[in-house]
Amino acid sequence: MRLRNLLHKNEGTPSFSVAIAAADNDDMFSVVKDALQYNLASFCLFGNEEKLTSLQQHYKLPDEQIRFFPTKEEKESAHEAVKLIHEGGASILMKGHVPSSVLLKAALHPEYGLRTGKVLSHVAVFDVPTYNRPLFLTDSAMNVTPSLEEKVGIIENAVSVARTMGLPLPKVAPIAAVEVVNPKMPSTVDAALLTQMNRRNQIKHCLIDGPLALDNAISIEAAERKGIQSDVGGRADILLVPNVEMGNTLYKSLVYFAKAEVGGFITGGKVPIVLTSRTDTKQNKLYSLALALHVMKNQTRS
Repeated sequence: MRLRNLLHKNEGTPSFSVAIAAADNDDMFSVVKDALQYNLASFCLFGNEEKLTSLQQHYKLPDEQIRFFPTKEEKESAHEAVKLIHEGGASILMKGHVPSSVLLKAALHPEYGLRTGKVLSHVAVFDVPTYNRPLFLTDSAMNVTPSLEEKVGIIENAVSVARTMGLPLPKVAPIAAVEVVNPKMPSTVDAALLTQMNRRNQIKHCLIDGPLALDNAISIEAAERKGIQSDVGGRADILLVPNVEMGNTLYKSLVYFAKAEVGGFITGGKVPIVLTSRTDTKQNKLYSLALALHVMKNQTRS
Protein backbone atom coordinates (compact mmCIF):
# COMPACT_ATOMS: atom_id res chain seq x y z
CA MET A 1 0.00 0.00 0.00
CA ARG A 2 1.36 3.40 -1.02
CA LEU A 3 0.91 6.57 1.05
CA ARG A 4 -1.36 8.11 -1.57
CA ASN A 5 -3.76 5.19 -1.08
CA LEU A 6 -4.38 6.35 2.49
CA LEU A 7 -6.00 9.52 1.20
CA HIS A 8 -9.42 8.37 0.15
CA LYS A 9 -12.73 9.96 0.97
CA ASN A 10 -14.20 8.36 4.09
CA GLU A 11 -17.93 7.93 4.28
CA GLY A 12 -20.01 8.77 7.33
CA THR A 13 -18.92 10.43 10.56
CA PRO A 14 -15.15 10.29 11.27
CA SER A 15 -14.28 7.64 13.86
CA PHE A 16 -11.40 9.49 15.50
CA SER A 17 -10.59 12.94 16.80
CA VAL A 18 -7.12 14.52 16.56
CA ALA A 19 -5.77 16.88 19.23
CA ILE A 20 -3.31 19.37 17.71
CA ALA A 21 -1.10 21.30 20.12
CA ALA A 22 -0.31 24.87 18.99
CA ALA A 23 -2.57 24.71 15.95
CA ASP A 24 -3.00 28.50 15.70
CA ASN A 25 -1.09 29.01 12.44
CA ASP A 26 -1.66 28.82 8.70
CA ASP A 27 0.34 25.61 8.20
CA MET A 28 -1.79 23.54 10.54
CA PHE A 29 -5.11 25.01 9.41
CA SER A 30 -4.16 24.18 5.83
CA VAL A 31 -3.44 20.56 6.82
CA VAL A 32 -6.71 20.38 8.77
CA LYS A 33 -8.66 21.77 5.82
CA ASP A 34 -7.29 19.08 3.49
CA ALA A 35 -7.87 16.36 6.09
CA LEU A 36 -11.49 17.46 6.46
CA GLN A 37 -11.96 17.34 2.69
CA TYR A 38 -10.98 13.66 2.88
CA ASN A 39 -13.17 13.30 5.99
CA LEU A 40 -10.24 11.68 7.81
CA ALA A 41 -11.07 12.86 11.33
CA SER A 42 -12.50 15.60 13.50
CA PHE A 43 -10.14 18.01 15.25
CA CYS A 44 -9.51 19.59 18.65
CA LEU A 45 -7.36 22.67 18.08
CA PHE A 46 -5.31 24.20 20.90
CA GLY A 47 -3.83 27.67 20.76
CA ASN A 48 -4.41 31.39 21.02
CA GLU A 49 -8.16 32.03 20.89
CA GLU A 50 -7.92 35.17 18.77
CA LYS A 51 -5.66 33.48 16.21
CA LEU A 52 -7.83 30.36 16.08
CA THR A 53 -10.95 32.45 15.47
CA SER A 54 -9.26 34.53 12.78
CA LEU A 55 -7.95 31.43 10.98
CA GLN A 56 -11.35 29.77 11.20
CA GLN A 57 -12.93 32.76 9.48
CA HIS A 58 -10.27 32.65 6.77
CA TYR A 59 -10.33 28.88 6.09
CA LYS A 60 -14.08 28.45 6.71
CA LEU A 61 -13.75 25.03 8.35
CA PRO A 62 -17.01 23.23 9.21
CA ASP A 63 -17.95 24.02 12.81
CA GLU A 64 -19.31 20.52 13.47
CA GLN A 65 -15.89 18.89 12.90
CA ILE A 66 -13.61 21.19 14.89
CA ARG A 67 -13.44 22.37 18.47
CA PHE A 68 -11.29 25.18 19.87
CA PHE A 69 -9.41 24.95 23.18
CA PRO A 70 -7.90 28.38 24.00
CA THR A 71 -4.45 28.33 25.60
CA LYS A 72 -1.92 31.06 26.36
CA GLU A 73 1.37 29.43 25.34
CA GLU A 74 2.88 26.43 23.53
CA LYS A 75 3.64 24.48 26.70
CA GLU A 76 0.05 24.83 27.90
CA SER A 77 -1.23 23.73 24.48
CA ALA A 78 0.89 20.58 24.63
CA HIS A 79 -0.17 19.60 28.13
CA GLU A 80 -3.86 20.39 27.60
CA ALA A 81 -3.90 18.34 24.37
CA VAL A 82 -2.38 15.35 26.19
CA LYS A 83 -4.83 15.76 29.09
CA LEU A 84 -7.75 15.70 26.65
CA ILE A 85 -6.52 12.40 25.21
CA HIS A 86 -5.97 11.02 28.72
CA GLU A 87 -9.60 11.86 29.52
CA GLY A 88 -10.85 10.14 26.36
CA GLY A 89 -11.67 13.31 24.43
CA ALA A 90 -9.37 12.62 21.46
CA SER A 91 -7.68 9.63 19.82
CA ILE A 92 -4.45 10.98 18.28
CA LEU A 93 -1.93 13.63 19.33
CA MET A 94 -0.41 15.86 16.63
CA LYS A 95 2.33 18.44 16.84
CA GLY A 96 1.59 21.96 15.63
CA HIS A 97 4.08 24.84 16.00
CA VAL A 98 5.51 23.60 19.27
CA PRO A 99 9.02 22.22 19.88
CA SER A 100 9.15 18.42 19.78
CA SER A 101 10.80 18.35 23.21
CA VAL A 102 7.88 20.28 24.74
CA LEU A 103 5.26 18.01 23.19
CA LEU A 104 7.10 14.82 24.19
CA LYS A 105 7.59 16.05 27.75
CA ALA A 106 3.84 16.50 27.99
CA ALA A 107 3.21 13.11 26.36
CA LEU A 108 5.49 11.43 28.93
CA HIS A 109 3.98 13.16 31.95
CA PRO A 110 3.82 10.69 34.88
CA GLU A 111 0.20 11.50 35.77
CA TYR A 112 -1.59 11.91 32.44
CA GLY A 113 1.00 10.89 29.86
CA LEU A 114 0.64 8.36 27.07
CA ARG A 115 3.10 5.64 28.05
CA THR A 116 1.96 2.01 28.11
CA GLY A 117 5.16 0.27 29.20
CA LYS A 118 6.18 -0.44 25.61
CA VAL A 119 9.06 1.27 23.84
CA LEU A 120 8.02 4.48 22.12
CA SER A 121 9.57 4.76 18.66
CA HIS A 122 9.21 6.67 15.42
CA VAL A 123 8.21 4.79 12.27
CA ALA A 124 8.48 6.52 8.90
CA VAL A 125 7.10 5.19 5.62
CA PHE A 126 8.67 6.44 2.38
CA ASP A 127 7.47 6.32 -1.19
CA VAL A 128 10.77 6.67 -3.05
CA PRO A 129 10.34 7.34 -6.81
CA THR A 130 13.15 4.90 -7.69
CA TYR A 131 12.12 2.13 -5.25
CA ASN A 132 9.40 -0.32 -6.21
CA ARG A 133 7.73 -0.62 -2.80
CA PRO A 134 7.21 1.34 0.41
CA LEU A 135 10.31 1.63 2.58
CA PHE A 136 10.03 1.78 6.37
CA LEU A 137 12.66 3.50 8.52
CA THR A 138 13.00 3.32 12.30
CA ASP A 139 13.98 5.07 14.54
CA SER A 140 14.91 8.51 13.27
CA ALA A 141 13.36 10.74 15.94
CA MET A 142 12.78 9.19 19.36
CA ASN A 143 15.51 6.83 20.63
CA VAL A 144 19.01 8.30 20.54
CA THR A 145 21.19 5.20 21.10
CA PRO A 146 18.80 2.32 21.71
CA SER A 147 19.91 -0.75 23.64
CA LEU A 148 19.42 -4.27 22.30
CA GLU A 149 16.24 -4.60 24.36
CA GLU A 150 14.94 -1.29 23.03
CA LYS A 151 15.74 -2.35 19.46
CA VAL A 152 13.49 -5.38 19.95
CA GLY A 153 10.62 -3.03 20.88
CA ILE A 154 11.45 -0.70 17.99
CA ILE A 155 11.29 -3.62 15.53
CA GLU A 156 8.01 -4.86 16.98
CA ASN A 157 6.48 -1.39 16.63
CA ALA A 158 7.62 -1.07 13.01
CA VAL A 159 6.43 -4.57 12.13
CA SER A 160 3.00 -3.79 13.57
CA VAL A 161 2.75 -0.71 11.32
CA ALA A 162 4.03 -2.58 8.25
CA ARG A 163 1.49 -5.35 8.71
CA THR A 164 -1.35 -2.80 8.55
CA MET A 165 0.14 -1.65 5.23
CA GLY A 166 -0.28 -5.05 3.63
CA LEU A 167 3.00 -6.77 4.56
CA PRO A 168 2.13 -9.94 6.52
CA LEU A 169 5.81 -10.90 7.01
CA PRO A 170 7.96 -7.77 6.60
CA LYS A 171 11.70 -8.14 6.04
CA VAL A 172 13.81 -6.25 8.57
CA ALA A 173 17.41 -5.19 7.92
CA PRO A 174 19.44 -3.97 10.93
CA ILE A 175 21.73 -1.45 9.25
CA ALA A 176 25.46 -1.11 9.94
CA ALA A 177 28.50 0.13 8.04
CA VAL A 178 29.44 -3.45 7.10
CA GLU A 179 27.68 -6.77 6.66
CA VAL A 180 29.98 -8.81 8.92
CA VAL A 181 30.02 -9.01 12.71
CA ASN A 182 32.80 -6.89 14.19
CA PRO A 183 33.09 -6.74 18.00
CA LYS A 184 34.49 -3.20 17.66
CA MET A 185 31.22 -2.11 16.02
CA PRO A 186 28.38 -2.71 18.52
CA SER A 187 25.70 -2.20 15.84
CA THR A 188 26.91 -5.35 14.03
CA VAL A 189 26.81 -7.39 17.23
CA ASP A 190 23.26 -6.22 18.02
CA ALA A 191 22.21 -6.99 14.44
CA ALA A 192 23.48 -10.56 14.72
CA LEU A 193 21.72 -11.04 18.06
CA LEU A 194 18.45 -9.68 16.69
CA THR A 195 18.73 -12.07 13.74
CA GLN A 196 19.23 -15.02 16.07
CA MET A 197 16.35 -13.91 18.30
CA ASN A 198 14.09 -13.82 15.25
CA ARG A 199 15.17 -17.32 14.20
CA ARG A 200 14.34 -18.56 17.69
CA ASN A 201 10.90 -16.91 17.45
CA GLN A 202 11.66 -14.37 20.17
CA ILE A 203 10.77 -11.63 17.68
CA LYS A 204 7.71 -12.67 15.68
CA HIS A 205 5.80 -11.80 12.49
CA CYS A 206 8.87 -10.75 10.47
CA LEU A 207 12.15 -11.89 8.93
CA ILE A 208 15.33 -10.31 10.31
CA ASP A 209 18.80 -10.66 8.84
CA GLY A 210 21.83 -8.57 9.62
CA PRO A 211 24.08 -6.83 9.91
CA LEU A 212 23.55 -5.40 6.44
CA ALA A 213 25.00 -2.27 4.94
CA LEU A 214 22.47 0.01 3.26
CA ASP A 215 23.41 -1.01 -0.28
CA ASN A 216 22.99 -4.73 0.24
CA ALA A 217 19.82 -4.22 2.28
CA ILE A 218 17.92 -2.54 -0.56
CA SER A 219 19.75 -3.65 -3.73
CA ILE A 220 19.62 -7.27 -4.88
CA GLU A 221 22.49 -6.56 -7.26
CA ALA A 222 24.68 -5.24 -4.43
CA ALA A 223 23.84 -8.21 -2.22
CA GLU A 224 24.69 -10.67 -5.01
CA ARG A 225 28.01 -8.96 -5.74
CA LYS A 226 29.00 -9.38 -2.11
CA GLY A 227 27.87 -12.99 -2.09
CA ILE A 228 25.17 -12.40 0.51
CA GLN A 229 22.62 -15.21 0.58
CA SER A 230 19.66 -13.87 2.50
CA ASP A 231 15.89 -13.63 2.29
CA VAL A 232 16.25 -10.03 3.46
CA GLY A 233 19.33 -8.83 1.58
CA GLY A 234 18.28 -6.63 -1.35
CA ARG A 235 14.63 -7.01 -0.37
CA ALA A 236 14.35 -5.13 2.94
CA ASP A 237 11.03 -3.56 3.87
CA ILE A 238 12.14 -2.11 7.21
CA LEU A 239 15.50 -0.44 7.85
CA LEU A 240 16.46 -0.49 11.54
CA VAL A 241 19.12 2.15 12.18
CA PRO A 242 21.53 1.88 15.14
CA ASN A 243 21.13 5.48 16.34
CA VAL A 244 19.19 8.66 15.77
CA GLU A 245 22.01 10.39 13.88
CA MET A 246 21.97 7.77 11.13
CA GLY A 247 18.17 7.71 11.14
CA ASN A 248 17.81 11.48 10.91
CA THR A 249 20.41 11.74 8.14
CA LEU A 250 18.88 8.92 6.10
CA TYR A 251 15.38 10.35 6.58
CA LYS A 252 16.37 13.78 5.29
CA SER A 253 18.50 12.32 2.49
CA LEU A 254 15.51 10.38 1.17
CA VAL A 255 13.34 13.51 1.29
CA TYR A 256 15.78 16.05 -0.12
CA PHE A 257 17.98 13.98 -2.46
CA ALA A 258 15.62 11.17 -3.51
CA LYS A 259 12.49 13.41 -3.48
CA ALA A 260 10.60 10.78 -1.49
CA GLU A 261 7.17 11.34 0.00
CA VAL A 262 6.95 10.37 3.65
CA GLY A 263 4.54 9.84 6.49
CA GLY A 264 5.58 9.03 10.03
CA PHE A 265 4.55 9.03 13.66
CA ILE A 266 5.55 7.79 17.11
CA THR A 267 3.98 4.50 18.09
CA GLY A 268 4.07 2.31 21.19
CA GLY A 269 2.03 4.67 23.37
CA LYS A 270 -1.65 4.80 24.23
CA VAL A 271 -2.29 6.70 20.99
CA PRO A 272 -0.20 7.62 17.94
CA ILE A 273 1.81 10.84 18.18
CA VAL A 274 2.18 12.63 14.85
CA LEU A 275 5.50 14.40 15.29
CA THR A 276 6.16 16.21 12.03
CA SER A 277 8.90 18.76 11.45
CA ARG A 278 8.15 22.41 10.77
CA THR A 279 10.05 21.95 7.48
CA ASP A 280 7.85 19.03 6.33
CA THR A 281 5.62 19.80 3.37
CA LYS A 282 1.89 20.04 3.84
CA GLN A 283 1.48 16.84 1.83
CA ASN A 284 3.88 14.91 4.07
CA LYS A 285 2.13 16.21 7.19
CA LEU A 286 -1.15 15.00 5.71
CA TYR A 287 0.40 11.61 4.92
CA SER A 288 1.68 11.35 8.50
CA LEU A 289 -1.77 12.03 9.88
CA ALA A 290 -3.44 9.64 7.44
CA LEU A 291 -0.91 6.91 8.29
CA ALA A 292 -1.49 7.29 12.04
CA LEU A 293 -5.26 7.14 11.51
CA HIS A 294 -4.94 4.09 9.27
CA VAL A 295 -2.86 2.21 11.85
CA MET A 296 -5.19 3.29 14.66
CA LYS A 297 -8.24 1.98 12.78
CA ASN A 298 -6.60 -1.36 12.01
CA GLN A 299 -5.34 -1.87 15.55
CA THR A 300 -8.77 -1.02 16.92
CA ARG A 301 -10.38 -3.67 14.68
CA SER A 302 -7.87 -6.31 15.75
